[in-house]
Amino acid sequence: MGNIIAIVGRPNVGKSTLFNRLVERREAIVDDESGVTRDRLYGHCFWNGKNFSVVDTGGYVNNSSDIFEQEIAKQVTIAVEEADGIIFVLDVQTGLTDLDISVAELLRRSKKPVFLVANKVDTNAKITDSYEFYNLGLGEIFCISAVNGLGTGDLLDAVSVVLEADDVLETDSLPRVTIVGRPNVGKSSLTNVLIGEERNIVTSIAGTTRDAINTRYNKYGFDFMLVDTAGVRRKTKVNEDLEFYSVMRAIRAIENSDICLLMIDATIGFEAQDQNILNLITKNKKGIVIIVNKWDLVEKSTNTVRDYTKSIMEKIAPFNDIPILFISALTKLRIHNVIETAMKVYQNRVQRIPTGKLNEIMLEAIESYAPPTNKGKYVKIKYVTQLPTPTPVFAFFANLPQYIRDPYKRYLENKLRENFDFTGVPIVIVFRDKDK
Repeated sequence: MGNIIAIVGRPNVGKSTLFNRLVERREAIVDDESGVTRDRLYGHCFWNGKNFSVVDTGGYVNNSSDIFEQEIAKQVTIAVEEADGIIFVLDVQTGLTDLDISVAELLRRSKKPVFLVANKVDTNAKITDSYEFYNLGLGEIFCISAVNGLGTGDLLDAVSVVLEADDVLETDSLPRVTIVGRPNVGKSSLTNVLIGEERNIVTSIAGTTRDAINTRYNKYGFDFMLVDTAGVRRKTKVNEDLEFYSVMRAIRAIENSDICLLMIDATIGFEAQDQNILNLITKNKKGIVIIVNKWDLVEKSTNTVRDYTKSIMEKIAPFNDIPILFISALTKLRIHNVIETAMKVYQNRVQRIPTGKLNEIMLEAIESYAPPTNKGKYVKIKYVTQLPTPTPVFAFFANLPQYIRDPYKRYLENKLRENFDFTGVPIVIVFRDKDK
């Protein structure tokens, strides 16, 4: 399973700056409004041969001083339960605050590795100012400057030591189908129906709350691993609907899957939180099927399915080539379609398009609509091939690849989808210099 490191701390200590530094991005994380996609708070880091995910908790705190403490306590509690390690960021310029002490008390009680970071240490004189943080009783202090990267190498060295090597599963060759979604949409009910046995998933597994339940499905000509992430509830009482919790839970499950069944509640609809999970799936280039559960509870007219589908399509644009199934785990309505569709998406994801066929179709499409001129330069695409990657990546070789813009990239993707079945699968298109 993948490793997750969470960055926690009170507001304005530099968590987002450190996050950007670790995942090698330079984009400001300023969106804090309700409904804004927050997938920028999640990224990958590779250090000392270890891959791990980094989650920045900063953007999840509502911008109101009177509930800071309560919200931060929730986030830290979730981070402790869901992450493999915690980076606790403090501001050396402000010094120790009551809120820092509260966070430290929560972290001390956890069994997770905690990395105490004194940020904004950009001169040797400020190293001395960090010594008061030893009073928190959390061990070694890593003095860093997230802005210029000073000290982050030592921090990553320490983090990489505690990370486990990625497990290689015995059933690694089997497709992994993972059911993801917000709490209470019916993920466990669908698992129970598919595997054909009722069991109390909530209490059937020992270990930490992030354990997923893996079941081998081997019947009706299908053979794959079904992963239910909903099974275990946390011991501590944290608001189930907290977006941060859902994202933390979903990250690990999504990264270790081939196909994700994104389940939503038909009575509630496709919400911002569902979009966040969808963004995680597409960012990780996994196959997607959207499952609208509890369809038996929706009042229907002639066009209900059509209108509901259109509403979802509008929200998930521009990536609309995703199967949407309307089911009821309770009444077993259209349950058989779930497995058939998931396996079809898996085949779409692993298919290889012969280079000859690819060029025959795509060069004709390029000829009928050439890349627009840019700065007086004429872009000519000469050749296309599918790269030998686990997910579909297509390389287009051109004389001036740097001048090809996103609208033309979308045109090429649409042409690929029109001619080859990539339903439910994110496609990556790259442009290369034909002379290199």
